[in-house]
Amino acid sequence: MQNQNMLIGGVETPSAGGTTFVVTAPASGEVLGTVPRAGAKDVDRAVTAAARGFDAWFRLRPAEREAALLRAAALVAQEGQARFLDTLIDESGSTITKARGEIAYTVDLLRTAAGEARRLYGETFPNDDPHRISMVFREPLGVVGVVSPYNAPLSLLTKMCAFPLAAGNSLVIKPSEETPLTALAFGRLLLDAGVPPEAVNVITGFGGECGAELVNHPRVRCIALTGSTATGIAVGQAGLNKMRRMQLELGGKSALLVLRDADPQQAAKIAAQGIFTHSGQICMANSRIVVEREIYQPFITALKAEAEALHLGDLRDERTIYGPLINGRAVEKVLEHVSEAVAGGAQLLTGGEVLHGLVVKPTVLLNPPRESRAWREESFGPVASVVAVENLEQAIEVANDCDYGLSAAVLTNNLQWGFHAARRIASGAVHIGMHAFQSNALAPIGGVGLSGLGRSGGHYSTEEFTEMKWISADVGSLPR
Repeated sequence: MQNQNMLIGGVETPSAGGTTFVVTAPASGEVLGTVPRAGAKDVDRAVTAAARGFDAWFRLRPAEREAALLRAAALVAQEGQARFLDTLIDESGSTITKARGEIAYTVDLLRTAAGEARRLYGETFPNDDPHRISMVFREPLGVVGVVSPYNAPLSLLTKMCAFPLAAGNSLVIKPSEETPLTALAFGRLLLDAGVPPEAVNVITGFGGECGAELVNHPRVRCIALTGSTATGIAVGQAGLNKMRRMQLELGGKSALLVLRDADPQQAAKIAAQGIFTHSGQICMANSRIVVEREIYQPFITALKAEAEALHLGDLRDERTIYGPLINGRAVEKVLEHVSEAVAGGAQLLTGGEVLHGLVVKPTVLLNPPRESRAWREESFGPVASVVAVENLEQAIEVANDCDYGLSAAVLTNNLQWGFHAARRIASGAVHIGMHAFQSNALAPIGGVGLSGLGRSGGHYSTEEFTEMKWISADVGSLPR
C-alpha cells in the first residue's frame, strides 16, 4: 500500500485540507494506496510554483533542456520496469504486455521530444521596405495544465508533458483520479532527470474540485487534455472564455473498412487487435467495422472465432489479451450500449456479458441500428459493431456517418482503393493494411469533429505549445 503526497515545487505535499482519496486495483479491488484530494488552494500553489519554474526552465539553453529529456529517457530505459511496471498493471488494469509497451513507447517519446528542443524554428519574410527586417520567433506559452487519462497513464502522459517541456514550458499535471500513482512516479522521474523542481508539478484530485480549478486558473496559458468528448467540450468552453490555447485529444468511433479483396481470416485477426486491445479502452479502437458483402459472411465467422479464442486471465500472464474495465460505471455503460442495440434489432454474435469482476467478454454486434449508442457513441469497451455494404463508395459513406474523426483504417491489397478511401474519410488519420489503433512519436495525432482540437507528436506538438512573435527592425540605409 502506497500512501503518497503530491509534487508541488519539487516538495512532497499533502492537500491544504488534509483530505485524501483511495486508489484501487480494477482487477482485484485491492486498495493500492491513498493520495491527496486537491482543491483550489492546492491548484493555486502548484500554478504559482510552475510560474516560477517556467522562468528557470525557459532560460536554460536548448542543449540543457535536450539533455534533461534524454536523461529522463535513459532512466525509463534503465529503470522503467522497476518504477512503472507493477503500478501500470495494478492501477490501470493493464496486461504485462501492454505495460511493457507503454514503457518502451515512453522512451521513444522522450527521445523524440529531446530532439525537438533544438528545432523551434522561426522564419523571415520579405518587406517592401528594403531597410526593414522581419523575423518570426517561436516562444513557449508559459504554464501548461496537463489533464491526462487513465487508459494509457504513462505513455499518453509522457506525450502530453515531454513536448511542452521541449518547447520551454512548465507543467501542472492533473492525472485521472483512477491512475494518480503512475503520474506521481513519472513526475519524480522528471525531477530525477534534472528538470527544475518547480517546472513539473503533480496534483491529484477530482475533476470538479481540482481539474476545473486548473482549467480556470488565470496564470495557466494552455490546457492539454486527453479524455472524453464531454469533458473536452466543457474544458474547451472554459478555455475559450479565457482566450487560452487548448489541445484536446478526445473520443473516437473509428471505422475499419474491410474491402472485398482482403483475406477474411487475416482481416479478422487485425480487426480483433484493433478493438480488443486493452479491452477496447483506447480512443482509436476500430469499434465500427464496415465490410463489403462479398466477404461479409466468412469475415464475421472468423471474427467470432478470434473473439472467443482470446485468453482473458491473469494480467501478469503474457497470454492474456486484456483485463478489466477501469470501474463499475464503465462496465454498466458497455452493457447498456449492447442491450440497447440488441433491443433495437442488432444480432449479438458473441459476448455481451461480464466474464468476472470488471472483465467484459469480447463482444461483436451485427447490424446495430444507426441511431443506437453502440454505433454512434464511444462505448470504450470490448465491443465491435459490424455492418455489410455493397461497394467501396457505400463503405466510405458509412464511415463518414459519424460525429467523430480520430482514426480509421482500410484493409485492402489494392493501394488505389486504399488511398481513395483514405483521402475521402473524414479523420485525423487513416491507416491502410492495418487496424485503426496506431501511434508514432513523430506523427500528428489528433482528430476532427468531436475528436478534438490540435495535434500531438513531434514538431506538431512543439508548435502547439509555442506562440509566434513577429519582430521587425529598421536597419536604415547604408552609410556613404
